Amino acid sequence: MKDFKNKVVVITGGATGIGFALAKQFAHLGADLLIAGINQEKLESAVDDLRKLGRRVESFKCDVTDRARVEGLADYAWKTFGNVDVIVNNAGVGPIPSSVVDSKIEDVQSVLAVNLFGVLNGISIFGKRLIEQGTPSAIYNVGSENSFFNAIPEGAGYVASKHAVLAMTVALREELPKHVETALICPGLVRSDLAKETQEGMDTDAYAALVMKQIMAGEFYIVSHAFNFVRISARWREIEAAFKKYAPRYSGDVEFDVRTLGVKNGWYPRYPDAGENIPV
Repeated sequence: MKDFKNKVVVITGGATGIGFALAKQFAHLGADLLIAGINQEKLESAVDDLRKLGRRVESFKCDVTDRARVEGLADYAWKTFGNVDVIVNNAGVGPIPSSVVDSKIEDVQSVLAVNLFGVLNGISIFGKRLIEQGTPSAIYNVGSENSFFNAIPEGAGYVASKHAVLAMTVALREELPKHVETALICPGLVRSDLAKETQEGMDTDAYAALVMKQIMAGEFYIVSHAFNFVRISARWREIEAAFKKYAPRYSGDVEFDVRTLGVKNGWYPRYPDAGENIPV
């Protein structure tokens, strides 16, 4: 979306950090806001600050891991504003440090509950309504640099959750009707309540301005922190080397391509067969 004037934007985790900074960006562009979070005091403080920007701002206490509360957030949004144009699935928690082999299953599950299933709750509950509403709208999901590579050693469930948000958002882009856009917001280290190293991170408002520039340009991958590409490239060079050595391209190698076979055999006819147009 490129025009947010008089649009309604819902932001989970919108009272602090990146969510609050994005709320200010949307307000500057003329949007009305509904911010959600789990801390009532912080929500009230954020609402007071955001209303100074001259837009309508409401809040709703919501734990995104509770699907019923996310349903309640959507009900409140449509009842209060009459419609919703944007949902930003921003609410998240940081890692519980542990190696993979030493991680406690309950710790991994608690991180996935917010960072993955909380995002899924927002996608599915708001997405269904946005599809039915039929007007131009958007679903923006906040992933991480950890969506692309393991930025945090001993991140266990956290890194897995952010990789999963990437996969889910890529799938969403293909599945949504044309009137509903989506994008993946991938912050690196930013000053927020999420990271202990906040003083070393990028200024939150500067980061949000960079995000908004890319949203307005219609980008899907919303990026920052330039050195991340060095990390990303290292991963893909290793993968590319493995394929060149053990599974090099050959004429007709589309024979085992799942997409091509899926369309040919009617497994998923909704999606195009791109394999035939990819050169060897």
